[in-house]
Amino acid sequence: MIILGIDPGSVITGYGVIDTRGRNTRLLDCGVVRTGSRKALPDRLKLIYDGLCEVIDRNHPELVAVESTFGGRFPKAALVLGHARGVALLAAANRGLQVWEYAPRDVKMAITRAGGASKQQVQYLVRAMLNLDRDPDRKPMPEDASDALAVAICHFHRITGGIQAVDRIRRR
Repeated sequence: MIILGIDPGSVITGYGVIDTRGRNTRLLDCGVVRTGSRKALPDRLKLIYDGLCEVIDRNHPELVAVESTFGGRFPKAALVLGHARGVALLAAANRGLQVWEYAPRDVKMAITRAGGASKQQVQYLVRAMLNLDRDPDRKPMPEDASDALAVAICHFHRITGGIQAVDRIRRR
């Protein structure tokens, strides 16, 4: 199964595509869609949409997992992030793909077993899970791309039952 993970952002949107075979995962594609903070919001949203459509057309995922928004202390930033997330959902829907959404804390919990993990911790473990550290020619991965891969891996764990143990621990 090919899973596209998306970490939406209005300036940088991360994407990561994994291929799953049994309980194994391998990286197919990852990167970011950079829009530039000085462009008008409608122009940035179009760039995100076009970029994600290109990723979908290039990789042919079977499903999409998107990181959901969180309120935080800055309501305006959350609103703009919601627009970027909406564009990601639209790109997937227009390609007929099923979409699942995961809260940032749940993604971190699935990857690191700690809901408050740092971006660096998530990136380190994503690289380890996908055996990327064994490739000396591998270029550094943007944090937004590793966050998107984490979302895809989180969904993979969810559908294979790997995250259910974490859910039980958290409910106690």
